[in-house]
Amino acid sequence: MQENENDILKRVRKIEIKTRGLSNEIFAGKYHTAFRGRGMSFSEVREYQSGDDVRDIDWNVTARSRKPHIKVYEEERELTMMLLVDVSASRMFGSTGRMKKQLMTEIAAVLAFSAAQNNDKVGCIFFSDRVEKFIPPKKGRSHILMIIRELIGFEPQSTRTRISEPIRFLTNVNKKRCTTFILSDFLDSSRDEAALDDALKIARGRHDLVGIRVVDPRERALPDVGIVELCDAETGRKVWVDTSSRAVRDHYAAQWQARSERITATLKQHRIDTAEVSTEGDYVVELIKLFKQR
Repeated sequence: MQENENDILKRVRKIEIKTRGLSNEIFAGKYHTAFRGRGMSFSEVREYQSGDDVRDIDWNVTARSRKPHIKVYEEERELTMMLLVDVSASRMFGSTGRMKKQLMTEIAAVLAFSAAQNNDKVGCIFFSDRVEKFIPPKKGRSHILMIIRELIGFEPQSTRTRISEPIRFLTNVNKKRCTTFILSDFLDSSRDEAALDDALKIARGRHDLVGIRVVDPRERALPDVGIVELCDAETGRKVWVDTSSRAVRDHYAAQWQARSERITATLKQHRIDTAEVSTEGDYVVELIKLFKQR
């Protein structure tokens, strides 16, 4: 049942109170440390000194001079955060009393308020197998509340997922480097791994990409509850499954594991830091881990 305007506004306020508090108390400082330093403009090259980050070595200058040199950057005064949020039908799944959609909305709000604490702009791209909505980056509380409202009430045109589309769009619409969070279950119904690989390769060269994968425990393993009808939310395909069969449950778990490993390998190949958050877990813990590893 679709929520009316008053219900949506009440939920926006509730999410603001919870996530803004988390952002102020926990994430603002960690966000600055983990992401603000990535918004840099190139300044000069100098000789390597003990303690410098080896990732900043300029290998071309090093080869010519035969002495290690590093690139020196200046921090940009203002950064932009982009949130790429999956609004396909699979986000409406949840077996723990909380849907993936609700989790994505809270995490997006926490990240947005963390950026606002650092006076950064926040923009948003809602995607399915297409770009469903683009909210250009802006500052301010009212802008963030508008994004949260859209996250709650937005109705996409498509049920499917094609992650390469919003990443291509990001590359075309944001010429200036930005920190980009991809909030998705990464269950790409297009199965076009080559397109995703190409899109990530180009985007990763221009932007700081971070993946936040939202999962549900029932996606990993089926419970033993007899014969049930399963429905693929994105394609509408239905199938009857005998969950009392150990072989069926093992096959289901193996398929999930294989698909999960492909997703992990793709993100790792492009050096994209990733956190996995479950509808039954504490996303605060996982976000802090993500921030620390950067």
